[in-house]
Amino acid sequence: MKFLIFAMSLAATGVAHAESGTDPDWPCIQRKQPHLSLGQMWTGPEPDDAVRELARSPDIAHLADRLEQRRLPIDQATAEIGTFAAQADNAKLTALMVAVLDRIEPQRSALISGIARYGHKQVDLAKRIEDHRAKMAEMEKAPSPDFDAIDEQEKQLDWDMRIFQDRQQSLTYVCETPVILEQRVFALARAIQAGLK
Repeated sequence: MKFLIFAMSLAATGVAHAESGTDPDWPCIQRKQPHLSLGQMWTGPEPDDAVRELARSPDIAHLADRLEQRRLPIDQATAEIGTFAAQADNAKLTALMVAVLDRIEPQRSALISGIARYGHKQVDLAKRIEDHRAKMAEMEKAPSPDFDAIDEQEKQLDWDMRIFQDRQQSLTYVCETPVILEQRVFALARAIQAGLK
């Protein structure tokens, strides 16, 4: 019964998402933002081809590789940006921003695609659980029930329920990861913009 209520709430959530204009297949409570663009976070100079080429230079590429790592605390990243900004012109700072976004955005997009696949698997698993329940109910109504077969169905149902519940619990963390990356790139953009002359 609890599962039926849960499945109905999933369906209702999908309808609510569809009505609000968001992706009905998106399993997270966070609004889906498939891609980030430089214009969303950057008010500095617009990058041209020369700046994009500069973003590939070894010193900028190395710093961008370091800044995009989540294990590097944002205050330490800000300090490293400040050190870089002290000797960099606006073109180099813009190139650094381009390089940082070029590293974080593909990771974030891949995560979002993975979350969508994850959500589809959960929906498929929920349907399979409901099918197990229906089959068990049908088997129990038989004039002479095959209890071994019913036990086997129940084992499969229990296993699928366990997988479903474990995935639901980890969904919270999985859904927060793109948001964490988005917050990081916005914080890095602010720190880089602070160094513009």
